[in-house]
Amino acid sequence: MLFGKKKKDAPDSDIVILKKPEPFVCGGTDATLDRAAPKEIASDALLWFDGDSVLPYPDAERRDDGSFPEFLGYVHGYAAAAGENTFLCLETGESFLGHGERKVAFALIKGDKMPDLAKLIRDLDLAEQNGYHSRTHGLPENFGGSVEARYATGESLSFADNQGSIFSRKQGEALAAWFTAALKGERAPLPALDDLTAIRFEEKRENGGFTEATLTLADGRIARRSKYDDPTVFESEKTLDADALAALKATVEKTGLFAWEQLPKSDYSLARDKTLTFTFADGKTVTVRDDRVLPDAISRGFFNVELPLTTT
Repeated sequence: MLFGKKKKDAPDSDIVILKKPEPFVCGGTDATLDRAAPKEIASDALLWFDGDSVLPYPDAERRDDGSFPEFLGYVHGYAAAAGENTFLCLETGESFLGHGERKVAFALIKGDKMPDLAKLIRDLDLAEQNGYHSRTHGLPENFGGSVEARYATGESLSFADNQGSIFSRKQGEALAAWFTAALKGERAPLPALDDLTAIRFEEKRENGGFTEATLTLADGRIARRSKYDDPTVFESEKTLDADALAALKATVEKTGLFAWEQLPKSDYSLARDKTLTFTFADGKTVTVRDDRVLPDAISRGFFNVELPLTTT
C-alpha cells in the first residue's frame, strides 16, 4: 500500500497540522488530522478495504537463547466487492517488522462478504484513528502501516503512520483470522488459464494516439500498431519464445488478473485508458483495466503483462 496517498481533500474536511518540520531541515515528521473524519461508521455498505500494519511484540517469554518465538509480525488485508462476489487478499509475515518470507493468498469468493468485514471494523474500533496521517522522513522502511476504505454512503476510512504500528496485536490477529476464514469459502468460477488463447493490450491517448498489441498464445506472435501525434501508424511484430510465454502465463495466474474485471476504480488513478482483454477457447472474453484498487502483492500484474506485449 502506498503510504498516505490522497487524491485531494474532501470538501467537508477540517484538516489541522499537528507536526511540520522547519523549512530546509532534513528528516522530521509531518502529521495532520482531519477532524471531520468520522470516528464511527454504522454502514455495512463497505465497497473496499485495504489495511496493513506491522504488529507490536506479543507478550511472550524469550527462548533460552534470548530470542522470541515466531509470531505474526505483519498483516495486510484487502477486500473489495466484485459484482455479486468478493475479492479477498491476505498477506502475512512472521517476526517483528515482517522480516522473512511473506505469505500471500487471494481468491474471488462467492457471495458478499463485505457486511461481515464492516461489522468487524466496527467491533475492532478501527475508525478511532480515522483522519490521522503521520509520516516520519528518513526511515529505512515502513515501521507502521495505513488503512484506506470506502463505503457506498460516501463515508471513508483513511489513516496512516510509518513510525509505529497502527493495529494493536488484537486488531491485527483478528483481521488475519477473519481473512483466513473467509478465504476458505466457496470460490466463484473464473476462466481456466489453459483455455486462454489470446491477450490484447489497448491504450488510448489524447489527440487520437493509441497503442494496440495482440498476443496469440498458440504461436507466441505479437502484432502491434501505434499512433502518436502525427497521422503515421507504426506496425511491428515479434514472437515470444516458450519461456517468455510461460512466464507471462505465470504472471496472470499469480496476480489473479481474471478476477480484476469488477474491482472498484482507484481514486488515485492516472488520466490514462489502458485495458487488457483475455480471450478464451469458447470465445468468451474478460477485460481488465489498470486503474483498479489493488493490494501491493498483486498490483503489478497488469504492467508485467503489458511490458512484453509493448516492448521490442
